[in-house]
Amino acid sequence: MRFLKGRVVCMLIDLTLATNIAVLTEGNKGELRGHIGTHFDVMNRVFPLEYARRKAILFDVRSITDREITVEDIDLTRIEEGMAVLFCSGFIEKNEYGSELYRHRHPQLSKDLIRTLTECRIAIIGLDFAGMRRAEEHTEYDQFCADRNVFAIENLCGLTEVLKMADECLVYVFPMKLVGATGLPCRVIAEV
Repeated sequence: MRFLKGRVVCMLIDLTLATNIAVLTEGNKGELRGHIGTHFDVMNRVFPLEYARRKAILFDVRSITDREITVEDIDLTRIEEGMAVLFCSGFIEKNEYGSELYRHRHPQLSKDLIRTLTECRIAIIGLDFAGMRRAEEHTEYDQFCADRNVFAIENLCGLTEVLKMADECLVYVFPMKLVGATGLPCRVIAEV
């Protein structure tokens, strides 16, 4: 934050992964359904317009590398209904987006943590990796959350930069208006 003549000046940080258009020509079915780069998993739902601006809390989970991220790793008392809960693992900074390692060995949120977050009635789960769960459980938990009006934003970047300034911010999410897609590529901006 900077101060200008007694006023607080907010910073805008782009959390959107820069994605090469060549990825679209590789024929990955998931990408053709909107699951490319930074995207909002809507599954069979419609993006709620009121989710375009959310108060967000950012949890630093970079030290967790050998197990799932659990309820015990975050402070649930800081979570408010309707907010976005973002997880900074640092994974996207260390591993090439789209690589085998990135797609199949990314961090995971525990099933209990996912259930607990939905019970808190949050709006968004934001991740700097490829998904809440791996393999066949990926889609299952995206749907589980969407059925409870909680949506996952995958492949965020820049969360470490946000953490240098604050662990709370406003998040703006601007997904494409695609019909029949289970994922919506989007631009995500943090206001710190």
